[in-house]
Amino acid sequence: MKPFDTIKDRLFYGWIVIADLLIIVSIIFGIRFCYGVFFKSIAAEFQLSRLATSAIFSTYMVIGCIFAILGGWALDRYGPRVVLTLMGLFTGFSLVITSLTNAVWQLFFSYSLLLAIGTGASFAVMAATASRWFIKKRGLALGIASSGEGLGIAVTAPLAATFITGFGWRVAFIILGLIAILVVCSLSQLLRKDPDAMGLYPDGSERPSVETDQRKQDHETPEGLSLLNAFKTSTFWHIIAIYFLFSFSFLLVTTHIVPHATDLGMTGPRAALILTLIGVTNTLGRLVMGGVSDRIGRKLSAGICAMLQFAALIFLAWSNEPWMFFLFAIGYGFGFGGLSTSVTAIIGDVFGSGNLGAITGALVVGFALGAAVGPLVGGYIFDLSNDYFFAFLIGAAVVLTATIFVAMIKKEGE
Repeated sequence: MKPFDTIKDRLFYGWIVIADLLIIVSIIFGIRFCYGVFFKSIAAEFQLSRLATSAIFSTYMVIGCIFAILGGWALDRYGPRVVLTLMGLFTGFSLVITSLTNAVWQLFFSYSLLLAIGTGASFAVMAATASRWFIKKRGLALGIASSGEGLGIAVTAPLAATFITGFGWRVAFIILGLIAILVVCSLSQLLRKDPDAMGLYPDGSERPSVETDQRKQDHETPEGLSLLNAFKTSTFWHIIAIYFLFSFSFLLVTTHIVPHATDLGMTGPRAALILTLIGVTNTLGRLVMGGVSDRIGRKLSAGICAMLQFAALIFLAWSNEPWMFFLFAIGYGFGFGGLSTSVTAIIGDVFGSGNLGAITGALVVGFALGAAVGPLVGGYIFDLSNDYFFAFLIGAAVVLTATIFVAMIKKEGE
C-alpha cells in the first residue's frame, strides 16, 4: 500500500495540504513583510532617504505583479509542487545575494527582482490550491492556510530583529534565505493540485453525490470562468480595487510602523513586537473570520473587518506610547486577516475552480500595486513633514473606501 493511500484512509488529504500551505506561507510571507525591520539598517548602510528606501520594496511589489500572473498560470498547468519549489529557490538565493550587495542598484536586482520571482505568486498559489480542495468549508480552509501570513510576520519580525542586533542585517538575510530554501522546497513535495489528483472529492466527500453537486451550485460557478471572461465581470474589478486599497494600507503600516516607533524612542526589538502582534492577530482574524464567513456571508464578514481596521488606523494616528501601539496592532491585525480571508473566499465562490490560479494571479496585481504605492506614500509624507500622522490618516481613508467596493460585489446574474 502506498503512503498516500494510508493517509487517505485516516484523514482527508486536503487538510494535509492546508497544513503544508500554512507552513510554506509562514516562511514566504514572513520574509515578504519583515522589510520594515531591515528598513533603517538599509537606509543607513546606503545613505538613503525614507522615500528611496521605500522604493526598493515598492519596486519589488510592482515586479511581483508579473510573477503573480505567471505563477498563477503555471499553477493551473504544472501544480503547486513545481511552482513552489522554484519559488523557494529564488526566495533563498535572493536574500543571500542581497546580503552581498554594496551598491543601491544591486538591491533593485537582488531584492526587488529576484525576490519578486520567488514570492510574487505566493498568494495566488496558496489561495487557488486551498480553494480547489474545499467548497463547503472553503472559508475555514483559506483562513487556516492564509493564517501563515500573520504567523510568518509574528515569528519572522522578532527573529530578524534579533539576528540584526546580534550579527548585522547581512547575516540576517543569509539565515532567512537558507531557511526559505530548506523548508519551502522540502514541504512543496507534499502538495497536490486538487482532489482529482488523488482520486478524492472536495471536502472529503466519498463520492460526487447530488448533495455535493448542489453545494457546488450554492457556493461557486461550477465550471469556472476563463480568465478572459472573468475580466468582463464587474466583480473582478471590484476585487482588484479592494486588494489595491487594503494592501496600500497594510504595507504602508508594516513598512513604516517600526521606523515610526523607533523615532518615538522604542528600541528596535521592542518596536518589532508591534509587527509580531499584527501577525498574531492577523492569524486569529483569518481563523475566526474564515469560519464566520461560511456562516454569515463573505461580504458582511469583510465589511465588519474593514471597519475595525479603519478605527485602528484612526487610533494609530494619535498613538505615542508603547501600549497604544500594541492596542492598535491587535485591532488592525485581526481586521486585516478577516478582511483578506473573506475576500479571497469570494474569488472561488464567484469564478469557480477551473482557472482559479490564473484568475487569482491576475487579481493579486491589485494587491501588489497597492503594496507598492502604500510604502512610497508613507515615505514621501515623512520626508515632507518628518512625521507619519497624515500618512496613517490616508491609510484609514483608503480602508474605508474599500468597504464600498465590498458592498458592490455580486455573482454575475444577481
